[in-house]
Amino acid sequence: MIKVGLSVHESLLVPDPLLRRGVLNRAADAGLDYVTVGDHISFHDGTGFDGLISATSILSSHDTLEAVVGVYLLGLRHPMLAARQLSTLAQLAPGRLTLGVGVGGEDRSEISNSGVDPRTRGRRLDETLELLRALLTGDAVTHDGEFFQLDNARILPPPAVPIPIVIGGKGDSAVRRTAKYGDGWLGIFCSPRRFRDTREQILGAAEELGRTPSDFSVNVWCGLDDDPAVAVELISAKMQSMYHLPREKFQHVAPAGTPRQVAEWLAEFVSAGAQSITVIPVARSEDAGIDHAAAVRELLIGAHAETAIHSGA
Repeated sequence: MIKVGLSVHESLLVPDPLLRRGVLNRAADAGLDYVTVGDHISFHDGTGFDGLISATSILSSHDTLEAVVGVYLLGLRHPMLAARQLSTLAQLAPGRLTLGVGVGGEDRSEISNSGVDPRTRGRRLDETLELLRALLTGDAVTHDGEFFQLDNARILPPPAVPIPIVIGGKGDSAVRRTAKYGDGWLGIFCSPRRFRDTREQILGAAEELGRTPSDFSVNVWCGLDDDPAVAVELISAKMQSMYHLPREKFQHVAPAGTPRQVAEWLAEFVSAGAQSITVIPVARSEDAGIDHAAAVRELLIGAHAETAIHSGA
């Protein structure tokens, strides 16, 4: 069955635990399957939020909701540090975390100011992924690479339930990286057609390596309102403020309209092989965004079930 989650950021980063729990309880009570958080160290004007700390706020504030970090700038962290944080999170909430990782690059100064040469960030991420997977087994790791040297390094305890690692990004690098290191792929700013094509390329490349990634998901910015014109205005303003982009630059990857209109648009991702869809809602209020996202989920699941019945699945 298709899973639908919600992406939230600032609403979780508040000192009042009651407010934080209120957001999460509303999402869970509305039927949403998980909550996705992002990750930035210093984005454009210095804003950001640590993805693993944000995920911890979800996992410690709600007993059942799953958390997805989508995506964590893993290449800007040392693999030993990341492995320790994940090991600790796995003790806190086994089986409730999915780690999405990405190479970054929308703001190159974020990378260089973190001590990483933007030109090497892809190779650094690959080496970090290789080491992270090895460290999370609990085995001792000795490694002499381009970026890291480890001598009999070990992280204990290993997660009792393996933490899925999905790879973000697009293009040939994302295909190769997912095929080699990922449990799946996480698309963003991606059309349904590109999602389908990328998924097929990943599965083909992984088969050659004897691997079978199985977790394919997508994050989608969605303007949501009962008035379609208002939905367009809301998401246009958000994209302009965050990414400095006019509506025509992103309308093919960020739908806007009523929950039914958005669900019909997102249904193409389900047909393209998406198992999870994260709605990043832009609405009149936070509560309205949660409620609209839940309505989208119900419509998507209903449409998916009806399709399965007609196809005999």
